[in-house]
Amino acid sequence: MALWDRIKDSAQTMQTQLVAKKNDLKSGAFRDASMAMCALVAAADGTIDPSERRRVAQLIGTNEVLQNFAADDLQRRFDGYLDKLTADFDFGKVAVMQEIGKVKKKPVEARAVIQIGIVIGGADGDFDKTEQAVVREACFALDINPGEFDL
Repeated sequence: MALWDRIKDSAQTMQTQLVAKKNDLKSGAFRDASMAMCALVAAADGTIDPSERRRVAQLIGTNEVLQNFAADDLQRRFDGYLDKLTADFDFGKVAVMQEIGKVKKKPVEARAVIQIGIVIGGADGDFDKTEQAVVREACFALDINPGEFDL
């Protein structure tokens, strides 16, 4: 199986697992950590172009699990985290990782945030090394073994 097919299958599997847990994923901490993760993956290479921003925003708006929350609220939070990352990537990354870390004590939410990162990263068929690296870092911030997600 080609790498692209494996990435696509993995993202679809993660999305299926997320949908199964949808009713457990309604907290404000999960909402915020998910948007922080989306922004982190989108800006993983240190930059974000407008087309990438739109693509991730569209994925957020159509993700069944994230429909537990108001779309305009999610967009505002995603944009806020992206603004932090684009203003100063290293400093912004610290703030974003702190936000992600707030779900550490809730294993279902913590794993779901990692899965969202993988779904967003793999949505274009190319879960590249920089995206994998930031998701791996988020795993460490959440005390999750990255190997659990083949990272």
